[in-house]
Amino acid sequence: MSEVTPENKSHTVQFTILCFSDLPDLQIPLFITFLTIYLNIVFGNTAVFSAIVFDSHLHTPMYIFLSNLSVLDISYTSTTLPKLLSMLSTQKKVTSLIGCMTQMYFFIVFGCTEMILLAVMAYDRYVAICHPLHYTLLMSPRTCLIAIISVWIVGLLEPLVFTMFVANLSFCSSNQIDHFLCDPSPLLKLSCSDTTHVNMTTYILGALLGMCTFMPTLVSYVYIIHNIMNIHSAGGRSKTFSTCGSHLTCVLLFYGTILTLYMRPTSMYSPKQDKFFSLLYIILIPLLNPIIYTLMNKQFKEAFTKLPNVLCLLKNN
Repeated sequence: MSEVTPENKSHTVQFTILCFSDLPDLQIPLFITFLTIYLNIVFGNTAVFSAIVFDSHLHTPMYIFLSNLSVLDISYTSTTLPKLLSMLSTQKKVTSLIGCMTQMYFFIVFGCTEMILLAVMAYDRYVAICHPLHYTLLMSPRTCLIAIISVWIVGLLEPLVFTMFVANLSFCSSNQIDHFLCDPSPLLKLSCSDTTHVNMTTYILGALLGMCTFMPTLVSYVYIIHNIMNIHSAGGRSKTFSTCGSHLTCVLLFYGTILTLYMRPTSMYSPKQDKFFSLLYIILIPLLNPIIYTLMNKQFKEAFTKLPNVLCLLKNN
């Protein structure tokens, strides 16, 4: 019989995702809770997307970007919660290497894409507030289309190198992932290969993406806040801030959770802590985004209230 080497074993390994095995009495309550949350996320973001699509008044750059944000929120939640619900209901927690790498890749893809999209949306708000007379020129339909296509292309390509590196590691010490998804940190912990190059790739790509997205977002809001502070009337300041308040809230939520989760050395990895912050990242942001934009945006609230009538007309036709 031929000897099984780490190299070929890494391609036949199956992972056991521990999920919430330390809470055996809470499997059914957790299933009900996460199912309710997932349905609310899908319903809320679908409603936002539909309102934008069916209301011609919302066919502007800001809302077109928002519709893409809704698609992203549904997408990266759908890479994790359906699998989690399946594991909680069936207690079958085994996944193949290909399945694990696929989940990890798309989870990172949608996270990176959202980070880039938030930067583009920040620039859109900067142009609208600081250069309103040039807004239609700087944010033309062609420019918006190019921006959206670029956001998705970069988001799809950015995690490729990292995912290929992880897929080629040898996993010969343990196959138990102490998480509820195939997250990079616990996966690297299981490898018996030298992961130095993978860790370096993670930090380099993460730093590049962070600098190219966070800095433009930060600079945009520095100019936006400076412009708002120069408005003499309190009413004018409040009205101007309302055009970017929803986006700023989403940015703070996104970066607050993602920085806590990923911007630290792997030596500081704590399974229980990571599960908690991962849940915040996966659930809190897509759950709150539709609420934030609905509550803080008068024009969108009007479109949202008209949505049932529009859908009824379409159904009758």
